[in-house]
Amino acid sequence: MYLADSRSTKAAVVPDSRPGRRPAAVPGTVLALGAVSLITDISSEMITAVLPLYVVAGLGLSPLGFGFLDGINNGVGALVRLAGGHLADGGGRRHKVVAGLGYGLSAVCKPFLLLAHTLPVLSAVLAVDRTGKGLRTAPRDAMISLATEPDHRGRAFGVHRAMDTTGALLGPLVAFAVLRATVDGYDAVFAVSGCVAALGVLVLVLFVPRHIVAPADAVRPPEPTRPALRDAIGLLHRPELRRLTVCAALLGLTTVSDSFLYLLLQREGDLPAHLFPLLPLGTAASFLLLAVPLGALADRVSRRRLFLGGHGVLLFGYGLVLSPWHGIPAVVAVLVLHGTFYAATDGVLAAATAGAVPTQHQGAGQALVGTGQALARFACSLVFGAAWSLWGGRSALAVTAAALAVSAVVASFVLRTADEAPATVDEVPV
Repeated sequence: MYLADSRSTKAAVVPDSRPGRRPAAVPGTVLALGAVSLITDISSEMITAVLPLYVVAGLGLSPLGFGFLDGINNGVGALVRLAGGHLADGGGRRHKVVAGLGYGLSAVCKPFLLLAHTLPVLSAVLAVDRTGKGLRTAPRDAMISLATEPDHRGRAFGVHRAMDTTGALLGPLVAFAVLRATVDGYDAVFAVSGCVAALGVLVLVLFVPRHIVAPADAVRPPEPTRPALRDAIGLLHRPELRRLTVCAALLGLTTVSDSFLYLLLQREGDLPAHLFPLLPLGTAASFLLLAVPLGALADRVSRRRLFLGGHGVLLFGYGLVLSPWHGIPAVVAVLVLHGTFYAATDGVLAAATAGAVPTQHQGAGQALVGTGQALARFACSLVFGAAWSLWGGRSALAVTAAALAVSAVVASFVLRTADEAPATVDEVPV
C-alpha cells in the first residue's frame, strides 16, 4: 500500500486541484490513516473477540453486567468525542495531534487488562481505552474529509473503512491463534494487543501529514482564530446536520451491539466456545468486500438513503436470528448481513456528515453525529442487557427488531425531507 511521504509531516497537504489535473479519488493521506486504523483495529479486535466470553464465562458476570461493560465501550468515548472534535478544529488544525493522543491513550491502557480481574477495574480500563477512541475518531474522519475532493468522499471513506476492517478481520484470527498456542490465553492476548497498538501509534507519527488543508482553504490564508465551542454546538442549527444526527441517534437506539449479537449466534447455533473469537470474521469479511463499492455507490446516489437501507439489511439479519433456521449456514448468513450493514452505514454516514458542515468545523461536525450515535448505542447496550436478564436473549432481540422497524420508518420521513432540501455545503449527493 502507498503511505503518505513522511517528509510531508512538516507541511500542509492539499489535494491537487490544478486545472487539467484530475485529483486522486483516494489521496495518500487516506491510505496512511487506513494503515494506522488497520494496525489499531488488529489490537482492538483481539480484545473484542475474547471479551464477551472472558467476562461471562471467565469472570462469571451476568448479561446485565456485560451490558454495562459493553455500554462503556459504546458510551464513554462519546462523552469526549465532542471535545476531541473541537480541539482538533482549533487554530493550526491540530487533527493529527489530537488523534495521536487518542491512539496513544488506547495503546497505553491495553497492558492494564492483565490486572483487570474484577468488574470495577475492567470497567476503568475499558473507559480509558474508549476515551482514546473518542478523542481520535472525529479528528481522523476530519482529516479524511479535508484530504479528499467532496465528490470522492464516499469512496475515500470506503477505502479507509475497508483497511480498518482488514484489521478487524485479522484481529480475531490473531486472538484465536494466541489462545490456541498459549497456556494463559487471555493474558497473552492482552499483551500482544498492547504491542500491536503501540505499532499503530508509530505509523501515525511517521507517515500521517501534520497539516491537511481543504482545496477551498488553499487559496486563502488560514484563519488566526480557533472556532468557539458554542459555534461547534451551533452546527446543529444546520438542518442537514441536525437531521443526520437525529436519525443516527434514533437508529442507534435500536442497534444491538456486536458482542451481544455474537453471543446470541453462538448460543442459537450451538457453536463450541473456542470458535467464538472467529464470529467477527464473517462480519469483517463482508464489510471488507463491500465497503469500497458501497462507498462509491454513495457518491453517485443519496448517501442518506444508503445509510437507511443498511439498517434495513440489519433488520433482515435480526429476523434470521429469530427464525427457525439454525446451524452454520444460518450463522454465516447473519454475519454477511451484519457486515453489509456496516459497509452501507459506517463510512457513508461520515461522508454525508462531511458534506453537511463547513470546512473549519469538520472535526466538530463528525463529533456531533458520532456522539449522538454512540450515546444511543450506549443506552441500547444497557437496556438490551437488562432485557436479556429479564426475558432472555431471543425475546430481547424480538423487541429490539420491532423497535428498529419503527425507527427506520420514522427516519425515512426525516431523510426524505433532507433529500428534498437544497444542498448547502457540497453539491454532491449527501
